[in-house]
Amino acid sequence: MNYDFKEIEAKWQKYWAENQTFKAENNSDKEKFYVLDMFPYPSGAGLHVGHPLGYIASDIYARYKRHQGYNVLHPMGYDSFGLPAEQYAIQTGQHPAITTKTNINRYREQLDKIGFSFDWSREVRTSNPDYYKWTQWIFIQLFNSWYNNNTNKAEDISTLVTLFKKEGNATVNAVSDDDISVFTADEWNAFDTKKQQEILLQYRLTYLAETEVNWCPALGTVLANDEIINGVSERGGHPVIRKKMTQWSMRISAYAQRLLDDLNTIDWPQPLKDSQTNWIGRSQGASVTFNVKNHKEQIDVFTTRPDTIFGVSFMTLAPEHELVATITTPEQKAEVDAYIQATAKRSERERMADVKTISGAFTGAYAEHPFTKKPIPIWIGDYVLAGYGTGAVMAVPCGDQRDYDFAKHFNIPIPNVFEGVDISEEAHTDKEGTIIANSDFLNGLPYKKAMKLAIYELEKIGHGKGKINYRLRDAVFSRQRYWGEPFPVYYVNGMPQMIDAKHLPITLPEVEKYLPTETGEPPLGNANVWAWCTKENKVVDNSKINNETIFPLELNTMPGWAGSSFYFNRYMDPNNADAIFSDDAINYWQDVDLYIGGSEHATGHLLYARFWQKFLFDKGVVPKNEFAKKLINQGMITGTSAFVYRIKLSISSIRWTEQGKMSEQDDSFEQFVLVSKGRMDEYLKTENLALLGDRLSAHVNHTMSQLENDEQIEDADYFISFNPIHADVSFVNASDELDIEAFKNWRPEYKDADFITEEDGTFKVKREVEKMSKSKYNVVSPDSICEEYGADSLRLYEMFLGPLEQSKPWNTAGITGTHGFLKKLWRLYLDDNGAKFTDAAPTKDNLKTLHKTIKKVAEDIENFSFNTSVSTFMICVNELSSQKCTSKEILEALAILVSPYAPHIAEELWQQLGHNTSITTAPFPKFDASHLVESSKEYPVSFNGKMRFKLELPLDLSKDEIEATVMAHEKTIAQLQGREPKKIIIVPGKIINIVG
Repeated sequence: MNYDFKEIEAKWQKYWAENQTFKAENNSDKEKFYVLDMFPYPSGAGLHVGHPLGYIASDIYARYKRHQGYNVLHPMGYDSFGLPAEQYAIQTGQHPAITTKTNINRYREQLDKIGFSFDWSREVRTSNPDYYKWTQWIFIQLFNSWYNNNTNKAEDISTLVTLFKKEGNATVNAVSDDDISVFTADEWNAFDTKKQQEILLQYRLTYLAETEVNWCPALGTVLANDEIINGVSERGGHPVIRKKMTQWSMRISAYAQRLLDDLNTIDWPQPLKDSQTNWIGRSQGASVTFNVKNHKEQIDVFTTRPDTIFGVSFMTLAPEHELVATITTPEQKAEVDAYIQATAKRSERERMADVKTISGAFTGAYAEHPFTKKPIPIWIGDYVLAGYGTGAVMAVPCGDQRDYDFAKHFNIPIPNVFEGVDISEEAHTDKEGTIIANSDFLNGLPYKKAMKLAIYELEKIGHGKGKINYRLRDAVFSRQRYWGEPFPVYYVNGMPQMIDAKHLPITLPEVEKYLPTETGEPPLGNANVWAWCTKENKVVDNSKINNETIFPLELNTMPGWAGSSFYFNRYMDPNNADAIFSDDAINYWQDVDLYIGGSEHATGHLLYARFWQKFLFDKGVVPKNEFAKKLINQGMITGTSAFVYRIKLSISSIRWTEQGKMSEQDDSFEQFVLVSKGRMDEYLKTENLALLGDRLSAHVNHTMSQLENDEQIEDADYFISFNPIHADVSFVNASDELDIEAFKNWRPEYKDADFITEEDGTFKVKREVEKMSKSKYNVVSPDSICEEYGADSLRLYEMFLGPLEQSKPWNTAGITGTHGFLKKLWRLYLDDNGAKFTDAAPTKDNLKTLHKTIKKVAEDIENFSFNTSVSTFMICVNELSSQKCTSKEILEALAILVSPYAPHIAEELWQQLGHNTSITTAPFPKFDASHLVESSKEYPVSFNGKMRFKLELPLDLSKDEIEATVMAHEKTIAQLQGREPKKIIIVPGKIINIVG
């Protein structure tokens, strides 16, 4: 009976689907265990072998927990809103919903083939209205909440209104906008409705405000920081500029300290925790107010070193700072405007990372030092960010290297406020051991005492106060896209109003174009039916908008991270139409026990999800403050890319016209030559053009001589440049030889190119390990692997590649090892004559092999060391094969051990063993240490240090008993030939040596 993996895997995948084998119940007497993967965005490219790595690991753990008797929730869904589907819609006119559905169907087919134990009855798609109804619901809850610093949690906005009515806002301790005016209760009660709504927006946890955003003109939308790489959009590589826009924002800054503190309560990787800690960026110092000379305006700065305030020699504002336009003098306006325009083209990340470039512009204005009253020049510089702190810094060049470099570059004075410190070459940034000097009342104080006194004196004169600051900024929540969650918002007199939750979801309207409107409005501005009727509580035609019952709806949509910030909770009760989830469901599942996903989401999804979880906890919606107890970041599977060396030969000339003038057009032309790796390596060593082939040299010489003999040619020259270009790995064999014809058909622009081969006629590619990506043409599809070797072979191989958290290269050739192992495992149970297993009692060796395997596999799974488990299985099968094991007792236990890793073959073997139910919930074998305790020892018996024979003896024999047994042995007698030994050396459990 052969191992027919195709038939076996199809059989069991069908069985699991029909029997809903992995469906979890919300009410169970079993202990719960919730295993979660970061759900994918369904791209058109489908999965490659790098994608399932984390899924296989989580699936092994989920199956293991079922064997341990847990009620396991292991769901899967799709993060199905996003820019790629919208870009495809713009290019083709196809609705993003169609593209998304097609891509999801492709993903589902691939995922099913790998045999994951997902509970598909709980599938969610963030782009489905029955899902984003609850995204909209959460948005409404945020809008109707404020953060009370006294209780340290979010509360209903009605409690804030009550305070305003009774006391005004002077004593309200809330997280809010910085520039809020103080009012009394009488004043609040006298304000009209619009004024009250404007004030409340300054306190709400989601609010409208003019914000500096990353604007991508080519994509027509705002991008989050993590969607920008090196100053261009991650999607498409388009330029991104900074721009002020009225946007919805989330007041995540209210949770900054809790997000920091609670990192200590969760078992997440320390590097990821460090990323979030740095991103949140807590710092303690002081807020300092500087008056602007000849202006009524003031500049507030945050500094962590108020002790150095007497070292301020200039101020730097972010180019986007709101005061720049007001205080810049007419003489400096042109220079400042030009600098602002240039800076707008650089992203915040680029500006933060670039520590080498020094640039700035003087505004012509001066601030007044709060103590000395001396004038301080005000500059702008792009190393200061508008969104961090106040967008302004008091520059102390003696104590900050960036300020120091700026001052040196622009010849600004650098006063020294540190006693006995040389600042002639660089700033002094060390706080410890520093004594303040040249600082009036701070002279002679160490920095800690100087900080406290400086803050005290600033508070005394009304120019500052102690403050804790965070780098974390409120999250911009608007996107100028079509394919995203619509806001449940309409506008009355320009003020946002929430649609009642009972009328959700507000679904996306049909539009003819997915681009912004001609007037620059988001794509929803193209919709004809996109207005809200308060009388009928439904979406109606735009043409009916009036000032009484029909109002405009929000045209922006929510960002991609909205739907992914609570999906883990929705999985608990995904088909509930009446609530985000039932009390029974949330109280049973509570939180995620194991979450597996990429570390690239550290400061995006994982931070936003923690924020939303804490908010929902404050509101009593969820029972846990953190959504995932344990998180593991899986590494990356890299691909081995193939590169072809491309030589570009450019020949240019300058031609005279009949009028005797040089033509603006030349006779340039280009020819591509593709060079095999070996030939290119030779050329790179010598730079001898002839080594690239006679054809190329001859072509150059012939063309050059023709051009130079033409009387109308003034000058002619040739240029050679080369660069490696990707070749699809499917055109390359195991010997790195390129299929030239396949390559030409794939890249027709090279159909007529010369291919310079090796001397043996082959064309070799250069190999390089890179991230596996469609754009690098190094993708290996799991479909082809499953077709040729089976899903169980794929699962085992991906785990066998190395530790889960590490990156590792893919090599398809290596999968033959795990496939061969599965064949050997099969032959342990079955051969051409059928079943080999019997009811025979297991031998001592059988039990020893089994129980050391049980122990190792259980430890490996608990420690997520899946790669070593695969090695353990191989050793086990080899030992049992050598022992000719046929014991059903042993083989049943082994099938269960293998089941989490290779579930299809395990199910089939389990059935062959006589079971008529799935192996899924069969109890995990119990480790019995007694089977590993040795009862005897095989001693090497040596004569004068040379081993002559071996003798197995019980381990509990005494030294005298061992000696008596050895001396009576016939082989000992033969060796001694009647001689009396001089000495007998015995170490129980180790050696026996007879010295003659």
